[in-house]
Amino acid sequence: MDEALLLARLLLAAVFAVAGAAKLADVAGSRAAVEGFGVPTRLARPIGTILPLAELATAVLLLPAATGRAGAIAALGLLLAFSAGIAASIARGEAPDCNCFGQLHSEPVGPKTLARNFALAMVAGFVVAGDDAGPGLYEAIADLSAGATAALAGGIVLAALLGLGFSTYLQLLRQHGRVLLRLEALEGALRSRGIPVPEAAAEPEVGGLPVGSQAPEFSLPGLHGDTVTLASLRAAGRPVMLVFTDPGCGPCKALLPRIGQWQREHADSLTIALISRGDAEEMRAETSEHEVAVVLSETERQTSTAYMADATPTAVLVGRDGTVGSAPAGGETAIAALVERTIAPLDVVRVPAALPVQAGDPLPEMPVVQDLEGNEVSLADELGGDERMLVFWNPGCGFCQRMLPDVHSLETEAPDVAASLLFVSTGAPEANREQGLPSTVVLDDAFAVGRAVGATGTPSAMRVHGDGRVASEIAVGADAVLALAGDRAGT
Repeated sequence: MDEALLLARLLLAAVFAVAGAAKLADVAGSRAAVEGFGVPTRLARPIGTILPLAELATAVLLLPAATGRAGAIAALGLLLAFSAGIAASIARGEAPDCNCFGQLHSEPVGPKTLARNFALAMVAGFVVAGDDAGPGLYEAIADLSAGATAALAGGIVLAALLGLGFSTYLQLLRQHGRVLLRLEALEGALRSRGIPVPEAAAEPEVGGLPVGSQAPEFSLPGLHGDTVTLASLRAAGRPVMLVFTDPGCGPCKALLPRIGQWQREHADSLTIALISRGDAEEMRAETSEHEVAVVLSETERQTSTAYMADATPTAVLVGRDGTVGSAPAGGETAIAALVERTIAPLDVVRVPAALPVQAGDPLPEMPVVQDLEGNEVSLADELGGDERMLVFWNPGCGFCQRMLPDVHSLETEAPDVAASLLFVSTGAPEANREQGLPSTVVLDDAFAVGRAVGATGTPSAMRVHGDGRVASEIAVGADAVLALAGDRAGT
């Protein structure tokens, strides 16, 4: 009986020691995993840090006879807490990444994870229910013969060497990823200075849709009651990167800050859209924290299935011509490399569809647009011979959505300015109506008007005199557009 109790405690100590050490080596992953189980962000950071320390302390308590029972009680409590969280996630239909053993082993939770935790909880319960916790590890070693002691020492050394080897292998993998990213950045810098860089021999693409094939169209709801299509994302004439995520995926949550950063830094050359499952309110809170714009929701993974993006996070590039531009890139390192590969050639030659118009220029010939009822109208007729401010808009654009309250405030603070706005928008008529824009809205899903005057995206704006001459340069971004409206109010 004493030997069984000791073996049970050693098993639990080994499990908790490995789990705690692995999580401590990947604290960011531990915090993301805690958040994936529904813990608020403000609590996930301290819990994700304390959890591995608690597991290591439990492993230490299990070894001596004097504290063995306390260690078993702690182990039982932690296992039951883990099991409750896993069961709640399964009941909600979610499968967050458990990050049970850090970067050594991590997988989405499921019945298998729950069964493993219950088995370990039964082992802990066996120790707790005993008359005593059995002999301590140190006493048991002291009672061993010389040969058994040598065998035990050899086993410990072998286990330590295996652990060291595996840890070194992980470090080499991380270093390899960093080297690849630096090489990509170096090649991009060389190309930007006109220095040719030989292309590596092409490797066969594995998985995903064939590069060059037509990208599947989709129509998905955004987080603000709008509907976004692939055509509307492509309307600005930039490549589109679709990033598929899952609300229960820890690495996906850890990637959100970088997605927001990429969207801000590369807004003039690459459109990045996040496509995720999950509750809209929860997604809105998480993405707004990291200023992630263009967030779409899919209910049955229909779009990720169409793009053969089976795992999360995964990114797929769609070229300007609407064809698949890359194989699926899975994981943060691969997605970052795909961003760099996409941006590097665009940094060499970034030619807009037309040179931006300047103040005093006559307006170029304008394409036909539609009103919200679907009737074709002339933009010249809509201008009506009055000074107007053209605002290039997209109801699915996160930056447009954030400036919407300021646009509405013009109705009371500067009604003349609000009435002079002419919104040239993409997207469905319903999405534009729901935003309640304070003046005329015309639809230009192909962004043809924007390209004709040299605008590069939304939101942007320009003022036009009543005689058809350009009255201002193009203002790009929410702050610049509002500033231009303020200048109009002061004239």
